[in-house]
Amino acid sequence: MPNCWQSGITKRRFFRATVSPILLTALCLTTTCATNAQESPKTIKLISRLISQSPAPPLTGVTSSGNQISLNGRTLPGSWLQRPGKSGQITTHLSDGAFRQLIGVNFLNSSNSGRQPVQWFSSVTTPLVLATKLLGAYRYLDITNFAQTSGWQIQANDNILVIATPKAQVTNIVPSQQSLDTSVNPLQQVRILVDLDRPTPWQVTQGSTVKKIQPPSSDPDTLIPKSTAPPNREWTVTLDGIADPVLIERYTPQPPAPTAAPAILLPNLLKQLSPAIPTQPILPAPTPAPEPLIQQVKVVKNQTIISLSIPFGLSPQVSTVGSPNRLIIDIRPDPLEERDITWAPGLRWRQHYVNLGTERFPVVWLEVNPRKFGLTLKPMWASLNGLAGTAPLIQTAQRYLAVAGINGGYFNRNNRLPLGAIRRDGQWLSGPILNRGAIAWNDSGQFYFGRLTLEETLITANDQRLPILFLNSGYVQSGIARYTPAWGSTYTPLTDNEIILVVQKDQITQQLPGGKVGETAVPIPQDGYLLILRANAATAASQLPIGTGVTISSATTPTDFNRYPHIIGAGPLLVQNRQIVLDAKAEKFSNAFIAEKAIRSGICTTATGTLMITAVHNRAGGYGPNLAEHAQLMQLMGCVDALNLDGGSSTSLYLGGQLLDRSPSSAARVHNGIGIFLKPRSSGSKE
Repeated sequence: MPNCWQSGITKRRFFRATVSPILLTALCLTTTCATNAQESPKTIKLISRLISQSPAPPLTGVTSSGNQISLNGRTLPGSWLQRPGKSGQITTHLSDGAFRQLIGVNFLNSSNSGRQPVQWFSSVTTPLVLATKLLGAYRYLDITNFAQTSGWQIQANDNILVIATPKAQVTNIVPSQQSLDTSVNPLQQVRILVDLDRPTPWQVTQGSTVKKIQPPSSDPDTLIPKSTAPPNREWTVTLDGIADPVLIERYTPQPPAPTAAPAILLPNLLKQLSPAIPTQPILPAPTPAPEPLIQQVKVVKNQTIISLSIPFGLSPQVSTVGSPNRLIIDIRPDPLEERDITWAPGLRWRQHYVNLGTERFPVVWLEVNPRKFGLTLKPMWASLNGLAGTAPLIQTAQRYLAVAGINGGYFNRNNRLPLGAIRRDGQWLSGPILNRGAIAWNDSGQFYFGRLTLEETLITANDQRLPILFLNSGYVQSGIARYTPAWGSTYTPLTDNEIILVVQKDQITQQLPGGKVGETAVPIPQDGYLLILRANAATAASQLPIGTGVTISSATTPTDFNRYPHIIGAGPLLVQNRQIVLDAKAEKFSNAFIAEKAIRSGICTTATGTLMITAVHNRAGGYGPNLAEHAQLMQLMGCVDALNLDGGSSTSLYLGGQLLDRSPSSAARVHNGIGIFLKPRSSGSKE
């Protein structure tokens, strides 16, 4: 899985007449918060203050709202609101992410962002169509009639929407076969039918790998090679209903049968005296018995939990039918359901298989028209108080009130520090490293791709010039680095024996010994920055005594990057002007990273001027693309310019409160990302 090490280097709440204070953050991020580099710390403090303290503007037309849902007694995250309807009726609206993930509703293709056809224990050919409304960072679906037809009871209780669905019974679970023998057919497809007496909410969750216990050998000196086959993965399907006790008994794991005590072996003296002579053969790896597909069925708090053990290369595709009410679980190598949904004006959610030779890759992407009124892009990062920190992309996107987003550049997973360029509203938060690929853009929908270097030079009053190699970076090398208040309130040495120069109001005011790595935190002045002299650069301290006046010149290579206020660096660069330009070695990525087949994130522009943010997952029956395949896939999808972002477990594609491409439980915490925001409409505009 790609990450920073494999890259080649070491109570938000709505009130009756108010909106969440986080909305003010989004307003700042999507309107006029541009400042110069000297004002960066003020902006960071402002964001933190807005989130925690600001009064909220009115939210018109909403009687109650919140961000928690109590579903049959379980409190879960999910945005909702209630509005006055016709004849005094109150209508209930759920964010589509909560509706899809908590209830198990399948979204069908739609070219009208105001109406969403859905399928839930119902007909696909004549689907129910729900009205949608964009508000804040979410698209809400009017579920009023859906809930009434399904017999739900709904009540708003302060911040929580309480939903009670009719009690359901799981009457039967019928697999087409009890186990998957991948030694015979690695990609065999299996179907499990779950019969119900009525429709009920369900969820599917990806778990961890299933650990296999090696059987003991009668001779402890006999070598048994470990299996090279990838382990199975645990998946759980959870239904709001109680399974028949016969089903629980049928799928309760039986304790292993007792085995006879091993025979007492006499010492093999020849083996002890002459270990070089093989006296026992090395046995071939045993062919393991196929894992039972259904590991267990149990009932916990009125929910039936079906635990599955699914071989590598296969995943569940879950759907529903009515008459009779049934959940269908298909275990298959190509589980991705193709979708093409216009989610908002200028924002389209698509997912399809893209063929590359004989391989089929599942790709989930959002296509954005940045010239459409109301849509902007901004970098976002995990921490409120500086650049150190990681968080799930869902959490970061919701904190910024982003409508959509994708993970961005690399970071050090141990100390959670950035390893690449982050620039927003003309401010450098973190500088680029290693001349790696980056994307730059402005608020007019113009983009630029290239390999980026930031050249900063420290200039003294007597015109002495010293290169500054790194800005607010977790990438540590010999030389001079600079840390501004955007890094945080303090800097703690990243290497031993650094020399720290404190600069305030363009003058060196202190020289401090850094000491041991990670021990002493040094305050970063709000009216200046720290210069860190590492390794051989420490000798420059004698040339920079206290009282020295200093200035900094800054420029990018290529110079075109200077024209754009927003930048995210990652790499490698994949496509430029429709041609593959992949050169991962030039961007200092490791051989292992270059060859690795893994899940990938990407961002690109198309010939029509739209932007695509993409997640490419494991090919049907195998692992994800290597970098060369990723470049080819982006080219096949119509990318004019394309950049590889951090991938593997970091890959996360977010839309309206949900991850589109994977189960949130399988997504790692990330440092930064690219958010897509909806500008608030003016008071005179129509809804």
